[in-house]
Amino acid sequence: MFEKGHTVKVPTPHPSRQDGQVWYIPHHGVHHPQKKKLRVVFDCAASFQGVSLNSELLQGPDMTNSLIGVLTSFRQEEVAMMADVEAMYYQVRVPEKDTDFLRFLWWPNGDVNQDLVKYKMLIHLFGAKSSPSVANFALRKTSEENHSNASVEAVNTVLRNFYVDDCLKCVSSHDQAVALYNNLTNLCASGGFHLTKWTSNSRALLTSIPESERVKDVGDLDLSKDALP
Repeated sequence: MFEKGHTVKVPTPHPSRQDGQVWYIPHHGVHHPQKKKLRVVFDCAASFQGVSLNSELLQGPDMTNSLIGVLTSFRQEEVAMMADVEAMYYQVRVPEKDTDFLRFLWWPNGDVNQDLVKYKMLIHLFGAKSSPSVANFALRKTSEENHSNASVEAVNTVLRNFYVDDCLKCVSSHDQAVALYNNLTNLCASGGFHLTKWTSNSRALLTSIPESERVKDVGDLDLSKDALP
């Protein structure tokens, strides 16, 4: 979080806010048994004196595509392709005036023998009630504002073939898949969204994708002879 600029230390000395526009969020680490990375989870539903961050946030409109619709469309053509938006919520910045609602406490460099330090997040959090709507809006806005630099198919893919941070798309040919991959990754990148963990039943497409950007089960394959998963 620190290296990627998702959080900063609250300046010291920092003038106390007299308007009460400050909130401290409890947090803990969650370890997935199949992953090495420790995920930090912020408890936006934790309450103090009957109030929580989530109780004060507007959820926003549900802009998530229908899962049934996305899956049905995914079965229409021969060549399938899938990808994931890396840390989707974390790519969307919170207005500076609101970042003091996203404060938390932590020890410098994780050293519990030192005094706690005040930090604040600069991006939308997993667990915040507003984050899904905000992130979906930002992704859709990216496609709309940059449509002139992308193919119609790439724009429509963002609007119709994403389920939250998962892209599920199928096309009729291998060449079309490769072209869409290039257009779609560039379109999403123009808004700061990184498409990764690519997988497909097309060797031509997988060969055109850097190994580091393929899903783990595919990244180590010899695409010239190994069977696709």
